[in-house]
Amino acid sequence: MSKQIPVHDVTPPASKGKDSVDLYASREKIYTRAFTGLFRRLRMVGGAGLFLLYFGTVWLNWGGHQAVWWNLPERKFYIFGATIWPQDFILLSGILIVAAFGLFFITVYAGRVWCGYTCPQSVWTWVFMWCEKVTEGDRNQRMKLDKAPMSANKFVRKLAKHSLWLLIGFVTGMTFVGYFAPIRELVYEFFTGQADGWAYFWVGFFTLATYGNAGWLREQVCIYMCPYARFQSVMFDKDTLIVSYDPRRGETRGPRKKDADYKAQGLGDCIDCTMCVQVCPTGIDIRDGLQVECIGCAACIDACDTIMDKMNYPKGLISYTTEHNLSGQKTNMLRPRLIGYALVLLVMIGALATAFAIRPLVGFDVAKDRVLYRENAQGRIENVYSLKVMNKDQRDHVYLLDATGVPDLQLTGQREIRVAAGDIVSLPVQLSVAPQSLPSTTNEITFTLKDADDSASQVEAKSRFIGPQIR
Repeated sequence: MSKQIPVHDVTPPASKGKDSVDLYASREKIYTRAFTGLFRRLRMVGGAGLFLLYFGTVWLNWGGHQAVWWNLPERKFYIFGATIWPQDFILLSGILIVAAFGLFFITVYAGRVWCGYTCPQSVWTWVFMWCEKVTEGDRNQRMKLDKAPMSANKFVRKLAKHSLWLLIGFVTGMTFVGYFAPIRELVYEFFTGQADGWAYFWVGFFTLATYGNAGWLREQVCIYMCPYARFQSVMFDKDTLIVSYDPRRGETRGPRKKDADYKAQGLGDCIDCTMCVQVCPTGIDIRDGLQVECIGCAACIDACDTIMDKMNYPKGLISYTTEHNLSGQKTNMLRPRLIGYALVLLVMIGALATAFAIRPLVGFDVAKDRVLYRENAQGRIENVYSLKVMNKDQRDHVYLLDATGVPDLQLTGQREIRVAAGDIVSLPVQLSVAPQSLPSTTNEITFTLKDADDSASQVEAKSRFIGPQIR
């Protein structure tokens, strides 16, 4: 038996006199109504957390520099106490993989809760809609204002709305660029005209991008531009929590007086007030069934529960539920797909944590000189090497250099190497061997770099010692 959720055809009927629907019809503006409720409060908490994380983290300092700073010119990426170098990009890939499996897990369990509560597109859109309400009024007032001819009142309200949008977009853009250029210097130089031209460009770009996405595109981003809207459906099953309308309880719809015996009239609990449609940020009617446009924000649940309270009906006509529950069957929360994603997620988190814990905080590279070998003044065979020592830690270190692998091997050059935090030191060293001590023309050797403060912490690099042909 197939476990796929049935698709509901909610395509509007063709206009009279036409045989097909115009797939390129212009967007109809969505006017959302103000509402209150439990899920709205949860969404505000999630949005506040995201805002605090995004706008607050950039101002934190750690170890004498910005706590989170993607220093592209020097190819150093600071994340609080960790310094990520290009050589450590595999760790960033691991973070993305963990985030992906986390998204898969939560989608299988509870649908698009990420979209409805903490996705930046959704959060910024809700903030922009709040700006509309503050400057232009609630839903009916905005609809009336848009239909009215231009006047001084309409101009001032529109100007105030777009000014707030641009201000929020500017702060968002400035903050984003601040993760790549230290925010304190950026803000000062930006307003004094001393910033680099690229800084002005990128702040302007992200200002307009935020203004356009959250102010104008809105639900179009979720429906057409975001790939998650498409591939999330393959992760749903009949036990996934989704925002759904209960047709068994709600049908047949129809208006009625509050104290009327609506059951005798053959009516269900739905009074067909369309409040669920009026509060939806993507403009869908949840009563038509599961739709790709639904972002799981639960605005319709809050609106419907408010109406149910006023009518003295039980809440939950629209709720977070499952297809199995709607059809009167038992919901299986612990199912193979969910358990599989959970196990993979835990394994990936463990592997990533281990990789971060054991990664060496010193990078060590050895390159042999192009000259194969030479004879020094003492008659010894000498090879020259270029060493590169990279201190990935956020404090200064002193390293002790040694080389082994060939009898009578002598190292000439700097044995004690001092490297500042986050710095790279390059230096030449010479190794020499008495000709009679060389086992062969090509010999494997090992350079060892030990931390002077922690002898147990060391890294090695392999190379070759070349000598003359033995007769």
